[in-house]
Amino acid sequence: MAAAEQKKSYAIIKAFKGLNTKANRTAIEKEEFSWLENAQPIGSGNIKIVAAQNNLTFASNSSANIVTSANVASFYSTNINLTDYLLAFENDGRGEYVSITSSGSGNTAGNIATTGTFSNAGVTYCQYKNQYAVIGDPKKGLFAWDATHLNPVGSVGSIGITVPGAGYTEAPNVVIDAPTSGYGVQATAVATVTTGAGGVASVTINAGGSGYTTLPTITFSAPTTAGGITAQGVATITSGAVTAITVTNPGSGYISAPSVSFSGTGGASATATLVQGSLNSITLTNAGLGYTSPPNVTISGGGSNITTTAVAITSLITFATGTVAILVTSGGSGYTSAPAVTITGSGTNAAGTAILSGGSVTQVIMTNPGTGYTANTTVSFAAAPMGGTTATGIAITNTDGVVDVATFSGRTWVAAGRTVYYSASTSPFDFTSVSAGSLTLTDETLHGNITALYSANNFLYIFGDDSINVFSDVRVTSTGATLFTNTNVSASVGTKRIYAIFPYFRSLLFMNDYGIYALVGSTTSKISDPLDGIFPYIDFSQPVTGGQVLLNNILCAAFNFYVNSSFPLGPAPSRFIQAVFFEKRWFITSQGNGINYVTSVPVGGVVSLYGVATTTLYRLYNNPLANVASYIQTALDPMGDSIRTKQALKFGVEATLTQGGTFDITVDSESGSSPVYVLSTNASWVNNVGTPIGWTNNASATIIWVTSNGYYLYKSDAQQYGKYLGLTQTSNSAAFTVNTFEFEHELRVRF
Repeated sequence: MAAAEQKKSYAIIKAFKGLNTKANRTAIEKEEFSWLENAQPIGSGNIKIVAAQNNLTFASNSSANIVTSANVASFYSTNINLTDYLLAFENDGRGEYVSITSSGSGNTAGNIATTGTFSNAGVTYCQYKNQYAVIGDPKKGLFAWDATHLNPVGSVGSIGITVPGAGYTEAPNVVIDAPTSGYGVQATAVATVTTGAGGVASVTINAGGSGYTTLPTITFSAPTTAGGITAQGVATITSGAVTAITVTNPGSGYISAPSVSFSGTGGASATATLVQGSLNSITLTNAGLGYTSPPNVTISGGGSNITTTAVAITSLITFATGTVAILVTSGGSGYTSAPAVTITGSGTNAAGTAILSGGSVTQVIMTNPGTGYTANTTVSFAAAPMGGTTATGIAITNTDGVVDVATFSGRTWVAAGRTVYYSASTSPFDFTSVSAGSLTLTDETLHGNITALYSANNFLYIFGDDSINVFSDVRVTSTGATLFTNTNVSASVGTKRIYAIFPYFRSLLFMNDYGIYALVGSTTSKISDPLDGIFPYIDFSQPVTGGQVLLNNILCAAFNFYVNSSFPLGPAPSRFIQAVFFEKRWFITSQGNGINYVTSVPVGGVVSLYGVATTTLYRLYNNPLANVASYIQTALDPMGDSIRTKQALKFGVEATLTQGGTFDITVDSESGSSPVYVLSTNASWVNNVGTPIGWTNNASATIIWVTSNGYYLYKSDAQQYGKYLGLTQTSNSAAFTVNTFEFEHELRVRF
């Protein structure tokens, strides 16, 4: 009697999910994939092959590819005057731009700055309105680019009055020189005058007295300001009465007029009058833009009829490293003129001018912040006159370069070291006015320095390596000071991958060296569990970047990174790949060789992802007709019984084609893979001896004959044994959709 035919069993995979590298291929769900490259699992029966990248070209010459002059070291997009630009900062210190048309192709390209303008790496960026790209350089400070001109963000800092002048009846005019950069913004300021300048101007005789035979001694009461100098004067006697007093030393530090007393018993009395109409202060109304050295300040008008004219000097605000500022720790006393300031250190050209009030040094205005100074810089002051005490101070050297910049609540925010600096409420480049300031994070949640800033969702996020703070509720008090809340929202997770932070819907996504996280409000959640099998092979010495992109009308998040030569997954190791996320699913893309930086550009209502491979610029996922290498590897499925061996008999792949397609497929088990089965809808023409005949068109391109478009069922016999069965499908065809994977098998022995 013939043996009974074995019962055939069938398995169908159609409810497609995403990539899962966390579990073994035999343990993931049958609808998941152990590798999924250039194939987007949109939904059940719908895996679409993504489009390939295409070169960015000039609008005036579509055959000319756009390339940068040197290797790109950081890559951003910005919008200025409603034009979108790609910004490339390169390893020779230059910056270049590419404007992007509404079609997403390159329009024009040019220089932001020439070689050596910026540092070779670490250049950061943010956008202020549609007016400026604010550029942060780790050594050279801040710059502003308006799509035409690049200006250093050198703004006027403190203005010190070295000679207050006298005789002003109204506030004089203050004119600050134009910026050294011809396309900057000129700083402006206003002056105020005081009715008490600190010194005695004159003495009026109230009663001359009588009987004086020798000149009486004139005594003024001491000034109320610490370190002030007591005024001095001499009397004139006529017929035994005091008729005049000459002020020989006006003194300093008087807030109110001193009392005047006479030696002897002659009964004279007098009243002192303070110097009237001296310059009291100069307040910046616009700190300006584009200054590379402290400008001169000219003071004129104000009705002064006294030859003593006010004189002021300025300092410059810069975030460049190696610069010096002076903090006065003791103002000393007894100075009648500003003491010389000596700065000693390893740098060059630092210089400052001491400002006096009441015989004491109150501040030092840096007329040149210098370059190249280190933390061992010192400062000293010239000795005070006899009887006085010498001022002291410390040199504060800026050794913390700009780490990142952001715009938030109408201001520019700059991170350096553990400190965040913020501009005034009225200007993105004024770091001097009363509403400007800084906050140094002292909490232990920030273990090291700040690593990144990002403005999104009504918060300013401050990243550390393993922490995140948020600033919010920025407001200005009635006195002009700025207040805001500072809240720690993560004390264990942060990132130093500054180019891999970006918003995605209401979340802020970021990647670090052990995962990808979504920050929603104050809650941080890991979303990259399915990628855990990839992270051990990522080479974090290479750039890690990311951005949003619209794929198949679905907004996705893409992270670009490099996997090393030990990478065991997918078709090849040692390359840049993109991990793409949407609707709680992950898949992988590979958009050409060496895409080491990516950035998003929302052009014409479509969020596109642009990339650069060293010097060549691309628009990713933008060429649906070009061949693209796809790789789909299903789970190894126990087919409902993990104990029994299965014999694979047949397999099938349902696909929807637009231009034909060829698939290479292996049937896999836990112990290996079958030979490659080549399935195709393409037809070949052969001659009578079996040799294929090539067909070319008038452009010498090979013509492929397609037997089927639309729905097509690929199927083949198969030979494979195993406890688990699965398929690996590779293809270089474009623009097709996988609808279903199918198996026919028979059950064999247990164990």
